[in-house]
Amino acid sequence: MSLRLGRPYLLQPRRQGFHKFLPSIMGDHDNVFDENYEQTDTGAVIRNGREILFQAFNWESHKCDWSGNLECKVHDIAKSGFTSAWLPPPTHSIAPQGYLPQNLYSLNSSYGSEDMLKALLLKMKQCKVRAMADIVINHRVGTVVGHGGMHNRFDGILLPWDEHAVTSCSGGLGNRSTGDNFHGVPNIDHTQPFVRRDIIAWLKWLRSSVGFQDFRFDFARGFSAKFVKEYIEAAKPMFSIGEYWDSCNYNGHDLDYNQVMITALNADGHRQRIINWIDGTGQLSAAFDFTTKGVLQEAVKGQLWRLCDCRGKPPGVMGWWPSRAVTFLDNHDTGSTQAHWPFPANHIMEGYAYILTHPGIPTVFYDHFYDWGDSVHDEIVKLIDIRKHQDINSRSSVKILEARSDLYSAIIGENLCMKIGDGSWCPGTEWTLATYGCRYAVWQK
Repeated sequence: MSLRLGRPYLLQPRRQGFHKFLPSIMGDHDNVFDENYEQTDTGAVIRNGREILFQAFNWESHKCDWSGNLECKVHDIAKSGFTSAWLPPPTHSIAPQGYLPQNLYSLNSSYGSEDMLKALLLKMKQCKVRAMADIVINHRVGTVVGHGGMHNRFDGILLPWDEHAVTSCSGGLGNRSTGDNFHGVPNIDHTQPFVRRDIIAWLKWLRSSVGFQDFRFDFARGFSAKFVKEYIEAAKPMFSIGEYWDSCNYNGHDLDYNQVMITALNADGHRQRIINWIDGTGQLSAAFDFTTKGVLQEAVKGQLWRLCDCRGKPPGVMGWWPSRAVTFLDNHDTGSTQAHWPFPANHIMEGYAYILTHPGIPTVFYDHFYDWGDSVHDEIVKLIDIRKHQDINSRSSVKILEARSDLYSAIIGENLCMKIGDGSWCPGTEWTLATYGCRYAVWQK
């Protein structure tokens, strides 16, 4: 969802002590934690590491019969190799995009009727593409005016909460928020047992009765990650992602090279804050890798040296905890018609050549795949085919060979090599060119 800022959310993050920082960056997260998971659906998907996601809408999608539009594309989405499609918020909202929810049990939205949504979900199930629900539970708009003259009562609809369901810092009678406020609307107080009980029942309904299998948690900075853990454990989605979006570290208009900032005074750099959130979910959820997006979109402008951090690893969450890093170039907020923080349009295929060959869980945006022409669509599909053929997964190794202003090259796994940038480079005669385009090339053995 959007705060309509020119840059990622510029609110000051809450800081943790230095002692919280050290355990999270030492060693390999994936080796430490993954062996401890119970045999749940969620754990199985994370351990598999072969997800390729598709964001199946943009900011303007509500203006047409979107469920019907997508139903016609499900076969192509499946054939292209996507395992899960992130759909727009499924429930009634007072804003057409779906991010100001009110009646959570109504599936009649601006994207289509309940029947149209269920037809779409059935088609996705038949084509073996999991449906990801956009879960907007940081805030909810009331139906009538209550305490303080605000719409913070939910009378006349299912989940008829009163003002105690709303945080005291957003006009309600509940407790203070456990995260950052989303201003202008009632923020939900997740510390209330009755609120969590009702949200869990609703999430279970989305899973068992409606047909969603995966969850994307909107504005995850707004409430404590421990509640996300509780919701995942109760509703058991197969896969979950959190939108933990805050600002990268800038020096004026220039992006800092080091998004870690390992000092005693500032021990929770950009990607560390995302990792702290993942830790808070009990490692059950992945998170969008906003750090990789921020670095990559500056790097492709002629600063490809940014793609190697001070330890010789990729600079985003991908470099520290790849099995929980959901990489992407743009979404409905950063790109689309909002364009709050867009990836440079003339470097899109370089960006996809990077995230689709590297570890982490890559995501492709609807606009790029369907609105930018057949050539872009087909180039993305070719990169997905190579990723699958070479069995590149969320934990594949990365050996960075070059990282200079005009060239980045790396070997991923054992049998894939790639480069982006204007610099001329070739890996050697033992490699066969698999695909190439403007300022990128991929080889395989």
